[in-house]
Amino acid sequence: MVEGENSQLLLRLVQEGRLDLLRDELRRNDMLGPSVRSQRYGRLEETLLHHAARYGHQDVLAYLVEELGMDFEAFNSDYKRPLHEAASMGHGECVSYLLERGASVDCLKKADWTPLMMACTRQNLEVIKVLVEHGANPLLKNKDGWNCFHLASREGHPHVLQYLLDVSPGSWDTESTIKRTPLHTAALHGCFDAVELLLERCQYKPDSRDKCGVTPFMDAIQNGHVNVARLLLEKHQACPTAVDALGAQALHRAAITGQDEAIQFLVSELGVDVNERTTSLQLTALHYAAKEGHVHTIQTLLALGADVHAKDGKSRSALHVACAGQQADAARLLLRVGLQDTPDGTGLLARQLARKPDVIQVFQEMNIST
Repeated sequence: MVEGENSQLLLRLVQEGRLDLLRDELRRNDMLGPSVRSQRYGRLEETLLHHAARYGHQDVLAYLVEELGMDFEAFNSDYKRPLHEAASMGHGECVSYLLERGASVDCLKKADWTPLMMACTRQNLEVIKVLVEHGANPLLKNKDGWNCFHLASREGHPHVLQYLLDVSPGSWDTESTIKRTPLHTAALHGCFDAVELLLERCQYKPDSRDKCGVTPFMDAIQNGHVNVARLLLEKHQACPTAVDALGAQALHRAAITGQDEAIQFLVSELGVDVNERTTSLQLTALHYAAKEGHVHTIQTLLALGADVHAKDGKSRSALHVACAGQQADAARLLLRVGLQDTPDGTGLLARQLARKPDVIQVFQEMNIST
């Protein structure tokens, strides 16, 4: 093995692309050559080839392969090959060189990612084209069931999606292991242009559900992407009151994530009932906001007409839920707007809150006995 300072010097020269100095260093010490081929660096046990590919130094890559005889199919502890590194960083010359030398185009790293999948996390269409032209299969899936089209949808690059549809027209018709489509993914990440393209060129069913019953519209709403939600309503006939596997609507999911603008959109523009309950536990959006401690969302819901006295299927008010979740600020707000439990109810809350002095203090501030 290459030892100490020599090892780190060689690594630095490779990372900086200093081919002349690298060649000179190895010429000065003929004994280093054989050791360099097997030298590994860092926690992931990477070769110099991995580093040359990652930093995009094609001339260094060629020298290591052709002059030192390093194995371009060497993998690190994550089973990542130099081709994965070059593809993931968008280094087209390195990708082309490795493929021309015979690198396996669909080699798999940990979690079954191919170089093409990694290339699709970036906007470099030329790298994607090179991989496809050398036989990369766009339909392969990783361990989560995502193919390249899924990944490009997450990144929101319409030109990459257009190309993938051109070379592999069926690549859109895919679901992950939990039944999420690329449309779910694009909506979740707020990729408006990608969603628009998917609605134009693909045949996704309106309100398709993943294993949790979540629709693309719900994904957009719960992440605050109102523009994407509008698009799904206008061009895909999405249902704003569809329910997930737990009986929750987009309104409830927006309350969980504290998306006030989305809540305003649902209630004020679409006419969704602010006091709508889940079909399972009979929870309102106010219950969810209280549980999460989203004071600003509680204020938004109250301004829209949320019933502060509404009880869920277990006769719990939003105040009960806030207290059970140790949400002092939410409890303070709910008390201030006029919610007063019966003495028995207040006693129950006090017992629930015995471990949280700052929440008990809220009741003391309001002169409510605990």
